[in-house]
Amino acid sequence: GKDIVQFAKAVEISHSGIGKKVCVTKKGTNSSNLYAAYAERTDNLATSGEGKVAVCAGTNGNTATKPAGQTIPQVLKDFVRGTLLGDGSKNWPTSTGTGASNNDNATAVAKDLVQELTPEEKTIVA
Repeated sequence: GKDIVQFAKAVEISHSGIGKKVCVTKKGTNSSNLYAAYAERTDNLATSGEGKVAVCAGTNGNTATKPAGQTIPQVLKDFVRGTLLGDGSKNWPTSTGTGASNNDNATAVAKDLVQELTPEEKTIVA
């Protein structure tokens, strides 16, 4: 957990644009189109969830008439602050809460680093 936090901090300081491409939360399908918000535990049920996710690049699952979530997507620095608690002490490599699966956060971060970055950006983070 501490290593991913240090990585995220280094990326934010030296190339903040890269951090904005990793762990970008997704909009839900509700009428308000709100993005998921990073939290210590996923609470993202369709009708009663708070639109909170503890997994990198999570989607807002709340479809209730009282929607929950964020108006702008959250990114890597928000993931570190809200989900990894700023120090990596929680949710690495596996998230907690509804829908958690073994190594889901480690897999999601690796996927974003491979799929969302340009070849030049991959060289920078390597």
